[in-house]
Amino acid sequence: MSAEARGLLEDGANEAYYSAASIWEIAIKSSLERRDFRVDLDALLSALPEMQLMELPITAAHAAGVTRLRPIHRDPFDRLLVAQSIAEPLTLLTNDALLAAYWDGVRVV
Repeated sequence: MSAEARGLLEDGANEAYYSAASIWEIAIKSSLERRDFRVDLDALLSALPEMQLMELPITAAHAAGVTRLRPIHRDPFDRLLVAQSIAEPLTLLTNDALLAAYWDGVRVV
């Protein structure tokens, strides 16, 4: 995580959320037991509230919002995160510069 991203998340003036879509993606990758992807999902789920992050559930409006996105990015999880950020609206922090082409609420850090 970049210093900029960490600073934004630790700034008490900002409300910080994590998406259920991210947990879903992590759970899938963890269950595949990929050698390049090791996350203790139980530890992560325990740490999120301690980090004062709030859960952003996936709603029907979020899921439907994916259909209004241009076909810039193929990853379904990333597309859902963009749709959530537009619907709420919330700033989406990412290291994927391609997502910034969707709207100005995507911040590459």
